[in-house]
Amino acid sequence: MLNDDDNDPKCQQVNPFVSDRRDKTQQVRQMFDNIAPRYDLMNMLMTMGIFKLWRRRLVKTVGKVSHNDILDIATGTGDLALLMAEEFPGVNITGLDLSEQMIKEGKEKALKRGLADRIDLVLGDSLNLPFADGSFDCVTVAYGVRNFEDLLRGYTEMYRVLRPGGTLCVLELSTPTGSVTGSLYNLYAGHVIPAMGRIFAGDSGAYDYLHRSIAAVPQGEQMLSIIRNAGFDRASYLTMTFGVCTLYAARK
Repeated sequence: MLNDDDNDPKCQQVNPFVSDRRDKTQQVRQMFDNIAPRYDLMNMLMTMGIFKLWRRRLVKTVGKVSHNDILDIATGTGDLALLMAEEFPGVNITGLDLSEQMIKEGKEKALKRGLADRIDLVLGDSLNLPFADGSFDCVTVAYGVRNFEDLLRGYTEMYRVLRPGGTLCVLELSTPTGSVTGSLYNLYAGHVIPAMGRIFAGDSGAYDYLHRSIAAVPQGEQMLSIIRNAGFDRASYLTMTFGVCTLYAARK
């Protein structure tokens, strides 16, 4: 049973540009187009490289079951899609993102790493996936669901394109609940990261939005409730690094 917060998660009202009247999807697209050239650098700097460990934990979970076709939603510059292409030879990998500039960066990375023929990076909206029902064995999302304009609809679309028995794996940033770790996190995420964004990416606003959207996204059991309401079962979650990141997994 969903409560009011599950029906209308607060993250859906958190937009990148506070005074902008456009819908969230349009704002998110522009934000990622703006920061695409420095996106990978900022990920490395603000997480001190720890995000690679989180990503590998997701890949390990994906690898517990054999797959033929994997879809990576909100693929960004393709980091997760490229890693899965390396880890799972012979598996068809598709990465989807709504930002044209992020897809451009991802295709350049794939060429440099000799993986352009292993993955298909496509432009598209996660709320209206351009794929037929039951097209994939596995769907992954890394740090993307808090940017959805409609979280339940996003999960429902993932469910639709999965085959029966298919796997869902979602990585999302989260807020530590401990008094000390929570205070340190809020200081770092609320002040240090936006300053880093201003210096290294020329955009403090995008990284202020990062903090606001993480604080608003459903976490733990509340997120599982939305995942289950989209039709998934066997849903579970695992918190990592003092609760800074959470891995969600479920089956169709």
